[in-house]
Amino acid sequence: MNAVRVHAPVRVLDAGGWTDTWFARRGAVCHLAVADGIHVSARRSTLRGSAEVASAELDVPNLGERYGYPIDQPPGRHPLLETAVRRFCPPACHVKVTVSSFVPPACGVGTSASVLVALIAALTALAGDISGGGWDAEALARAAHHVETVDLGLQSGVQDHVAAAYGGGNFLTIDSYPHVNVHHLDMASSTWEALTGRTITVYLGRPHHSSSVHEAVIQRLASTDAETCLAPLRAAAHHAATALLEGNIDAYGQALIANTRAQAALHPALVNPVAREVIRVAAGHGALGWKVNGAGGEGGTVTIVGPDRPDELATAVSSIAGVTLLPLRPAREGVRVVDHD
Repeated sequence: MNAVRVHAPVRVLDAGGWTDTWFARRGAVCHLAVADGIHVSARRSTLRGSAEVASAELDVPNLGERYGYPIDQPPGRHPLLETAVRRFCPPACHVKVTVSSFVPPACGVGTSASVLVALIAALTALAGDISGGGWDAEALARAAHHVETVDLGLQSGVQDHVAAAYGGGNFLTIDSYPHVNVHHLDMASSTWEALTGRTITVYLGRPHHSSSVHEAVIQRLASTDAETCLAPLRAAAHHAATALLEGNIDAYGQALIANTRAQAALHPALVNPVAREVIRVAAGHGALGWKVNGAGGEGGTVTIVGPDRPDELATAVSSIAGVTLLPLRPAREGVRVVDHD
């Protein structure tokens, strides 16, 4: 394969988020993959002679970035991309990679994890290291998580990579971080239709840069009874998964509300003022539930589960100054090839 284009979804409504981390040690998460998320195009050409060195060209139009470099001498402009290219690029070739996102960066929906999953999948396809026309989703999620946490030394939970690799709705149990058990939620078609028609994701107008808040939460969990703080989040994940399997959208909404309250209890700044205004307006227009996506903090996104006819709710929420509705809908499929040569 000389060229490939790959899509990976992102993730919303992560009941139990924060418990899929090293400091929680064990966890439970229920999330929903949504599209349109990340697209990665990759093309390779073989070296013409021994004088040429393997090189990469990275094009990230969302950030206005495009540059080339020898693969073994990454410049450090986009370490996430450069590290994945160095580890998974086919040998003895030039590779051109384009990464585009249909969601704003750093908005709490697992974008970086989806980028990694899609990029590793594309490079693996170029190298011919896939069997049966697809990937091992478990191995792909694990490889992407390894790049973030081991190669780059970043803090990262495990759920975002799973959502990108597997797609659909999943219930995850983490008995010993980073090992994760993935339980795919076999939802009825009527439940999928309800989620497709009722979920509304609201971008709060700015990316979240809340590392100081996150560090404060980690310190609190280290110095207090972490089990007391995290138990409501794990419980919300269990309740959310049960509700989805039963097709009970009302109960699902209640589980998300309980999770958002527990999230705010970890630190008030995890649910920022704009998110609170979105929630207030949504509640006043019949919303069944809501979740501040990801770890929360400044900016980011909120996903709402609306009533049967959510048009009026969507109009009311979109009138809040600075917010934008994102065209994200539940995605049954995980990472997949959309074109190849």
